[in-house]
Formats: sequence, structure tokens, C-alpha cells
Amino acid sequence: MIRKLRFKFVMINMSIVTIMLGVILGLVFYFTRANLETESIAMMQNVASQPFHPGIPNESGGEVRLPYFILQVSPRGELIATSGGYYDLSNDAFLSDLIDMAFASPKAFGVIEGYHLRYYRVGTPIDQCLVFTDISSEVATLDHLTKTCLFLGGLGFGVFLAISILLSGWAVRPVELAWKQQRQFVADASHELKTPLTVIMTNAELMSDPEYSEAYKAQFLSHILVMSRQMRELIEQLLELARTDNAESRPTVGTVDFSRLAANAVLPFEPAFFEKGLRLDVRIDRDISVSGETALLQRLMDILLDNALKYSSPGGTAWVTLQKQGNRRCRLVVKNQGERIPPEDIKNIFKRFYRVDRARSRDGSFGLGLSIAENIVVQHRGSIWAESEDGVNSFFVELPCV
Repeated sequence: MIRKLRFKFVMINMSIVTIMLGVILGLVFYFTRANLETESIAMMQNVASQPFHPGIPNESGGEVRLPYFILQVSPRGELIATSGGYYDLSNDAFLSDLIDMAFASPKAFGVIEGYHLRYYRVGTPIDQCLVFTDISSEVATLDHLTKTCLFLGGLGFGVFLAISILLSGWAVRPVELAWKQQRQFVADASHELKTPLTVIMTNAELMSDPEYSEAYKAQFLSHILVMSRQMRELIEQLLELARTDNAESRPTVGTVDFSRLAANAVLPFEPAFFEKGLRLDVRIDRDISVSGETALLQRLMDILLDNALKYSSPGGTAWVTLQKQGNRRCRLVVKNQGERIPPEDIKNIFKRFYRVDRARSRDGSFGLGLSIAENIVVQHRGSIWAESEDGVNSFFVELPCV
């Protein structure tokens, strides 16, 4: 899929580049040819206004001067006079052929391709005046311009093709990463669901065995209920993660008293910390408000407090602080004394299904809470990170204030 996506990216880019190069080089060629033709015709009109002026054809002046000659023709098509210093005008057959070709066209201007001549025909009641200009230099210029445009077009196409191939890898990297993460997420979710499903199926089969007593069957039923509740919790967290991860989903914007919300979120956890022999220190500044959704911010507080409760050392202390950082931001910090988190785990701790302690995979934690918390913070245009030093694990959340 990624290779097809890169191929489409390159094809689209090169189609656009080809059209742009074609249009640009085509316009350069068109305007150059039109400019040369306009200058040539202007010179011929100037010459035709004074056909037998004794000036030199290439004499300096404001207008372009090209090799030319003039033929004066009678109304019956007979050659009367000639003028011009660049051509041998003694060949009557050649001149007669030119006159016939010039009068064969109804247009006053034209080009005789076989001789590389442009003519301009102007008539008077007495005679006809034909001005012929050599366009060999004009043709050579256009041929050279055509070759240059083709060379530059091919070179530009090759350069842009190489750049597009390089950029395609960079452009699809987020898609490739998301694809890998999705595959890993499906594999991890399948693994998490596989164990409780196996336990449920095994206990259900044992319950159907008549050799076991009612007491054993009650135990099997209890195991089924425990695994079912665990599966339900996992599915609920997966659905919650999907909702917070939805790019089109945006929190309901409203002003939230974050100080009051944080203080109220701590209250239900105080008995739980007390029962585990932990000390909870709370320092929350007043009048801190943020823009966002109350339910999501409440969920953020629950995740961070539950994480501190689960991974605090026996008899340790946890801290919850909320303070302003300048006039436009506030910082929430949830810290707890516990086992040090290695630096490599700090980088991955917000990934889905990631657990620092693999041995605790069956303690009710699925490794989704911090990923959900990160999604909530990102939706509220904030930032979240973790630090671990001196036996204290800290989670920081910064949000814009209102």
C-alpha cells in the first residue's frame, strides 16, 4: 500500500510539473516568435512607406533591420523595378516566382517557406510594392530556442522526478508510521483480548463437564465473570481511545474552572491513597480557567491520579500541583515516589498498550490510560510529558489559560 501511495504521489507531482513546464516553455517560445515576427513586420512596414529610400539596410536605428529587397510590380503583375543590396536580383525567373507566390495569397503578410522569406504587399492605384525580408536568422533563433526548451524541459523533468521520489518517502512517512501503529494496535488489542477469551472458553467447557461439583462450577463461573469484566473494561478503553483519537472529534469548547475541577477530582482518591498507606499532598492555585470540555479534563485527572495510585512505592508520597505559568498557560503536575522509569521507557510511555513493568499486565492496567490522556491534552492544544529522577516519577501537563 505504501509503495502504491508513493507511486501516486510521484505521478501527481510529475503530472503537475510536466504541465507547468510545458506551459512555461510554450509561452516563452510563443512570445519570442511573436516578438520576432512583430519586429520583422514593423521593419517591413517602415521600408514599404519609403520603398526606394537610398539608406543602407543594416544602418543603425531604433528599429530592427533585417536583409530585405523590394519589388515594384505593375497592376498587370509585371516587374517594374527592384531595390536591395543583399540579393542577386538579376534572376527574372526567381523574381517572377516570388511575385506569383506573393499574389497567390489573399493576405498582405506571409511567409515563403522554401526561400525563408517573409513578404509584405502594399498596393497603390499605380502599382504594387512587395517587400521581402530574409527570416533565416529568425528561423535559426527559433530552432535554437526549441532545442534549448527541450533540453531545459528534459533536465527540469529529471530533476523534479528525483526530488519527487525523495519527497514521496518523506510525505508518506506519517502514513507509513500510522499504518505500522495501526497494525501494532490491532495485534496488541487481539493479544489483550485473547487471554480473557481463552479463560472464559476454558471455564465454560469445564462448567459443562458433569464430573465437576457445584462448588467447582461456582469457581468457574466466578472466573468467567472476572474475565468478562476485564474484557468490558478493555473494550471501553479502546472505544474511549478511538473517540479521543478521532481527528474529526473536537472537545466542546467552554470555559472550565480547572482549579475547582482538579480539587474535586482529588477528593475520591484521598481514601484510596489512605487505604494503601500513601500520603497525598495537594497544592492547587485558585481561579485557573481553561477552554475545553469538562468531561475530558475530568478523565485526564482520573488517569493521572490512578496512575500515581497504582505505581507509588509502599508508604510513599504523591503530589498534585496546579499553578499558572505566566499569564497564558497553566501547569498541572502529578508526581509520586516509585520505581525509577528508565529513559527508554520515558520515550514510549504514552504509546498504546505500553507498560513499563511487563509483570503487571494483569493488574487491571492495559497500557491505554496515558495514551488517552495524551489525546485529551492534544485536543485541548496543550502538551504532556513525563520525567523520572531521584525516585520520583512526574507527569506534566501544560494547557492554555483563558
